Amino acid sequence: MQNPTGDHPDLSQLRGVVAPEILTAAEVASSKLKEASIPHALAGGLAVGAHGYPRTTDDVDFLVGDEAFVKHAGGLVTLKVPLIAVGKVRIDFVAIDPTKGEPEQLRPAVENPSFSEQIPIVPLAALVYMKLKASRQKDLADLVELLKRGKIEVAVIDRYLAEHAPAFVQRWDRTKEQAAREE
Repeated sequence: MQNPTGDHPDLSQLRGVVAPEILTAAEVASSKLKEASIPHALAGGLAVGAHGYPRTTDDVDFLVGDEAFVKHAGGLVTLKVPLIAVGKVRIDFVAIDPTKGEPEQLRPAVENPSFSEQIPIVPLAALVYMKLKASRQKDLADLVELLKRGKIEVAVIDRYLAEHAPAFVQRWDRTKEQAAREE
């Protein structure tokens, strides 16, 4: 998934919308992950904002490669970089799930992410996939807002999902219908 939409996320869109300490936490956490050679890309609400729908959020989410975790005997898994917060801002890691075929879909998002202000950001196709997978109301609302703002090349995402995540095509179609009703 190498930026199929040619998207260019821009974190500057978040200034004045997102609290400065949230943006600072994203910078600090990304720096620590880079130092530890952990492939990562900003995801969640901050990525939604960078892709064109700036909204508030109170945490920082990163899609991370398997390198972020240490596997111990007995099935215990710990974080390679024990990073859970920067100040009062929670840092969350989203793992790529190998049991669901996600390495094919999401690994390129952490290996070849887009960048803004030196922070890697998940490409739009990966963000759409992640939001559809989560399927919470706020995740689908993020997609509706990006669609309404014309930030998603629908045909590109249609093809991507048909090829890589057909189980989400129906959910995507309903999300597009919702956006059309709200315009």
